[in-house]
Amino acid sequence: MASTSQQHIEIENDIKDSFYIQFYQNKKYAETLPQRLAYHRMILVQSGKGKIKIDERVFELSPATLFLIAKGQVIHFQQSASFRGFELGFGDCFWEKTPQSANNCKAVLFNNAAANQSLLLTAANEQELNFLFQCLLTESAKDVYINQLDVMAAYLKIIMIKTANVNDSLLNALENYENTIYRQFLNLITEHHQSSHEVKDYASLLGVTVRKLTELSRRYGGRGAKESINDHLIAEAKRYLQFSATPIKTIAFALNFGSADQFSHFFKKNTQISPKAYRTHFIGIGNK
Repeated sequence: MASTSQQHIEIENDIKDSFYIQFYQNKKYAETLPQRLAYHRMILVQSGKGKIKIDERVFELSPATLFLIAKGQVIHFQQSASFRGFELGFGDCFWEKTPQSANNCKAVLFNNAAANQSLLLTAANEQELNFLFQCLLTESAKDVYINQLDVMAAYLKIIMIKTANVNDSLLNALENYENTIYRQFLNLITEHHQSSHEVKDYASLLGVTVRKLTELSRRYGGRGAKESINDHLIAEAKRYLQFSATPIKTIAFALNFGSADQFSHFFKKNTQISPKAYRTHFIGIGNK
């Protein structure tokens, strides 16, 4: 390991494929230096004694405890500390192999790891996580085969999702995180409706899949992502038609339609009335 002698902190070594998992019957620590992590780490303690310091906080190595430690954090096992259990480390480039549907769980757990640094597990949760860690360990120990890393990444995804469901606070954090994504989506529609009508463009800006964005839009808004975009375009079009004399062709170009006919077809499909008839009807109501 390289060390930064001025700070007396070791830097974690590079890991092949940005992933490792180990099971320790009795991992003992003698005199050690603090270590700054270059990879995210999960430590599932089955039994232990002594303490671990993570940044400025000190934790007991208690049974049925899961530690989540983000890259960049500094850990230090106190002298004579020991534990039995799993240690798992992974980097962002390995995480990219996991399906994107798990991205929110990783963000909730590791973007603010200090809030979820030490999780006390129920007997059922501990049993389930031990089983999943063991499956991942078994897979990693097999002779290398095609797509092995993808299988391991799939196990990691399951572990992350199960961890995010360990307690109500994490469930609430995930709910709040996803609700925030939906609100950001609505804001982006307002900002970008004149340049893009495609769900994939907004999904890319938010760092989620089209499927995930559609799911969140239905959950929090009652409408799919495409319908939400269309609703905003229709509302904007109606404002133009109601409160200005702007030609329909100009409105079409302002809302990023290729032609007046394309805009008229879109408007009528969503309102059952043409833009011209809508404007005439609105003016007629105003003159009554």
